Amino acid sequence: MRGGLAAAATGFLAPKPSLALDAAGSLAGAVTQAVGGPLISFAPVTIAQHAAQSDGGKVPVISSDYQYQVLIPWGTPIQPGGPAYNGNPDKRPTAAEQELQVGIGHDGMAFFGDGDDDLSSTAGMLCVNHEFGRNTHLIGKTAPESLEDVRLSQAAHGASVVRIERDSDGAWQVAASPDSRRITANTPMAFSGPAAGSAFLENAAGNEPRGTMANCGSGTTPWGTYLTCEENFNDYFGWTDPDFVPSKSQARYGFDADGAGYGWHSFDERFDLGNPDYANEHNRFGWIVEIDPRDGARKPVKRTALGRFKHEAIAINVGPSGRIACYMGDDQVFDYCYKFVSRLPYKLAQRLGRSPLDEGTLYVARFNDDGTGRWLELSRRNPLLRDAFGSEAELLVNTRLAADIVGATPMDRPEWTTIGQNNMVYWTLTNNVERTEPNAANPETPNNDGHIIRTSDSAVSSRSFRWDIYLIASSTRGTEGVFSDPDAALADPFGRLFVATDGGQQDGLQNQLIVFDLTAEKPTPNRLFTGVAHDELTGCTASPDCRTIWVNVQHPGSGDPAATNFPAPTDGLTVPRDCTVVITKKDGGIIGS
Repeated sequence: MRGGLAAAATGFLAPKPSLALDAAGSLAGAVTQAVGGPLISFAPVTIAQHAAQSDGGKVPVISSDYQYQVLIPWGTPIQPGGPAYNGNPDKRPTAAEQELQVGIGHDGMAFFGDGDDDLSSTAGMLCVNHEFGRNTHLIGKTAPESLEDVRLSQAAHGASVVRIERDSDGAWQVAASPDSRRITANTPMAFSGPAAGSAFLENAAGNEPRGTMANCGSGTTPWGTYLTCEENFNDYFGWTDPDFVPSKSQARYGFDADGAGYGWHSFDERFDLGNPDYANEHNRFGWIVEIDPRDGARKPVKRTALGRFKHEAIAINVGPSGRIACYMGDDQVFDYCYKFVSRLPYKLAQRLGRSPLDEGTLYVARFNDDGTGRWLELSRRNPLLRDAFGSEAELLVNTRLAADIVGATPMDRPEWTTIGQNNMVYWTLTNNVERTEPNAANPETPNNDGHIIRTSDSAVSSRSFRWDIYLIASSTRGTEGVFSDPDAALADPFGRLFVATDGGQQDGLQNQLIVFDLTAEKPTPNRLFTGVAHDELTGCTASPDCRTIWVNVQHPGSGDPAATNFPAPTDGLTVPRDCTVVITKKDGGIIGS
């Protein structure tokens, strides 16, 4: 992929073998035999251990069988020797400095090992999302006071692509690479698929498409690229005209006058919904973005065939024919589960100079009460949608409205997806405190703690599926494995499921990384790691040899130095910084065992 491929938006065409855990699957039998015991045998972090070692939530706690290292906290130079930010509360980075540093709000991520086979577990490119950073945490103010403040915030959002290498002592370090870069809210973007070039993505100002933000979950492709998912993009828009009235579409995506308080619209006209010159700017967000981790010169591409909604994450399954199915959740209460199926086998599409993510069919899920379900087509071929939208571009820009019309099942915040053994898809549903009417797939009212559903298609192109509830988190209350609010999820090739949480935990616990044995008759949570006060744990990814796992500590202390100074030593002053935690087993064994 370094060899000068065409720079068109339909790029990323070099066929590559499956990444990381897919490739490591060939090692599963030998490794499992080497383990010579149950899939999970580590000593879990107990409630008492957490209470004794967390210092009131100021520091993480890890299983006694494991160890961790902090990597790339917010402000780390993308290239060694660049400008750095160390958490000094009196001197934040400038916007120009932040563009050369790891951003804030670490979330979804993936590791791409060196070499054509992606199997290196000692060096490679790490892609990390930067979902959000509140003003008080990032710029040290409740609201921006200038365009420079806004530019600093914009430069801290998006994604980082960083080269990392493991040294002779086993520690991971940032290394120099021409492909390392920051992708921010102002980076030039390309569009592809049915909505690309449509009037719905054009502004009277004629401005070039720029930026990605609200980058939450993620995924990888079988051909070796990174997919970052735009979630709460509405938070960054607002309007200054008191007479402005949002459209039906804008209301369905949750736009309001002040957004989430970032104030970008007060200084950057792109984000003012009431400015007619930028009337369609908001339509340029809410997509899945493909990034080539090994070509720093290639524009990221927003793949419009995958629909526009609050994307949490994406998991791709390859069928026997080579066609792919992409499973995606829309993270909002009462929103939906989606699937995209490519029209062509992915290798054939690439040989023809096309992206498998640009041609295919988007579906949304209806869950029946009997454990079956139906994938409902979202295109103008569906008679229910033919008259509602004048083009496929209009439909995709308004994916939520289309899903409403066909009668999809409103869910309890569908977040991450991951594909386990037998092609079973695991969906984390974090919670829904607003639910008053239960259904079979969302049985709790209100759903304070969330649950995990699994679905199974007989084929990637199947229009029907089967489903069941893997675990309702409230059922763990009163047990040593208690957890709530499942979020990030990663299934490994051996039959384990890693789940990171995002929400208030029980029994004084902080957010946690939990491991399940999917082959066990009963789901049993095993606590591997706990974070710090007011954080979220997210973005799990593993090395090809499955002996390293990375997880992100997002918004530690909600940016308050009085709550925690992690990853700095506790001093009550240093600004806590989002960071990646590298977890390994002390005996060098397989993670989760």
